[in-house]
Amino acid sequence: TNGSSTPLKTLSLIGMPGAGKSTVGVILAKRTGLRFVDTDLDIQVREQATLQEILERDGYLYLREVEREVLLDIELEGSVISTGGSAVYSSPVMSRLRAAGPVVYLDTPLEVLQQRVAAGPPRGIASDPGEDYAQVFMERTPLYRQYADITVATGGLELEQVAAAVLSALKQRYAEGAASGPG
Repeated sequence: TNGSSTPLKTLSLIGMPGAGKSTVGVILAKRTGLRFVDTDLDIQVREQATLQEILERDGYLYLREVEREVLLDIELEGSVISTGGSAVYSSPVMSRLRAAGPVVYLDTPLEVLQQRVAAGPPRGIASDPGEDYAQVFMERTPLYRQYADITVATGGLELEQVAAAVLSALKQRYAEGAASGPG
């Protein structure tokens, strides 16, 4: 065994662009022995373009559709999956992810997200160009909360600490979940 008592096969991360899903996902993959899948990268390979280019070329609804197809196609078993921020708009995708293993919402304060997104290069965010980031945040937050099996509040934490918080929440859930069944 790899020293982990958690019978974890698949773990999916959801949350806004800037929440740290990719970075935290890599750390979690290293700590759990699972492979890391970043669906944004799968989309880019499939479309031969960056997310930003896909947005400019085909629009946000097309990007959402490609993301949905990728998440319905890819092998989930044995993976930590960093999903694109708009995965929650597809209930078939979310059902598939939840059936495969726990879905973890990285719940990051709006101010932190805005700073990170502003500081970085342009991100291909699959949202209506008429909506600003705060509006997208307001629209998606209830969906993230609805689909999450586990929510980790990341405010004030370094990404290493976020990964540790996810693992500790999973341990607790599996310790309790063994007795209580789904819930």
